[in-house]
Amino acid sequence: MTVRRNVDVLTAGEALAALRSTGPVRLAHQLGLSVAGAELNVAIGLVRLGHSARWCGVLGEDQFGSLVLRTLRAEGVDVSAVRRMAAPTGIIVFEPLAAGVTRVDYHRSASAGSHLRATDLLAAYQPRPRILHVTGITPALGADPASAIRETVEVAHTEGVIVCLDVNHRSRLWSTEQARQTLGELVSYVDIVVASDDELTLLTPPEHDTEQAQVDWLRARGVEQVVVKRGARGASAYVAGEAAAHQPARKVIAVDTVGAGDAFVAGYLSGVLDTLDTRQRLLRAVTVAGFAVSTIGDWAGLPTREELALLDAEPGSALR
Repeated sequence: MTVRRNVDVLTAGEALAALRSTGPVRLAHQLGLSVAGAELNVAIGLVRLGHSARWCGVLGEDQFGSLVLRTLRAEGVDVSAVRRMAAPTGIIVFEPLAAGVTRVDYHRSASAGSHLRATDLLAAYQPRPRILHVTGITPALGADPASAIRETVEVAHTEGVIVCLDVNHRSRLWSTEQARQTLGELVSYVDIVVASDDELTLLTPPEHDTEQAQVDWLRARGVEQVVVKRGARGASAYVAGEAAAHQPARKVIAVDTVGAGDAFVAGYLSGVLDTLDTRQRLLRAVTVAGFAVSTIGDWAGLPTREELALLDAEPGSALR
């Protein structure tokens, strides 16, 4: 029997082997190898900020699966809830194009990650965490992952665990209609919704066509915090009993925006765990996101708690 420790945050999803090209793949440019996955990124970000996190998922019995496990262990993420099976670990390919645009190509059909079951996640849930973090990516992988997310979210809500949903819509995984139906069923069990300003429509009826109307609709169904990511324009938070809070983005030189949203979520949940007020939570969120976009890779540049203040240093400073 596996004995698991208490953790601050439990998250679940698909981890992928990440291949990053130095140029067009068709021209045989070199590929760097790492790992990626929205929930994996959040878990690593939280641990670097001094919190504990458990990642639940299914990996292949292949070398890519071993790479994911080794990476998560090295970063201090609890992997006691990982299951391995005779199916391939998914692959994601990042290909830089002109004008700083990155093309993303997925190889995840019938991957191990798509075999996540409710039994996996419900077992990982014990002992219960302080926060359960899920995304709209995992239920898009298939019926079993969708059921795993739904059942665990319902249990967490019943037991008073904070549930955070990052919409994180992937149009290549499912249609807008499928996303709206599946994610809409989760809303009444969620405490924190994180979405880009064009994703709120996936959670609310079409007649609610303004951000404030969408926020009001979500709040009426029990969502305590609606957090809207606006990229280079910063972020906003609508919290029950408070005036709306807005936070500009940190001024950095952006070199890679992949993973910025996950970094933002890690920073925001870190603020929740530290009982910061709304504006401080937003500031930490955009700060962690600032680190993410100013370095290459999904999670490599995520800061430790001690490094958070580095974005306040003058550009070109040398720390001696």
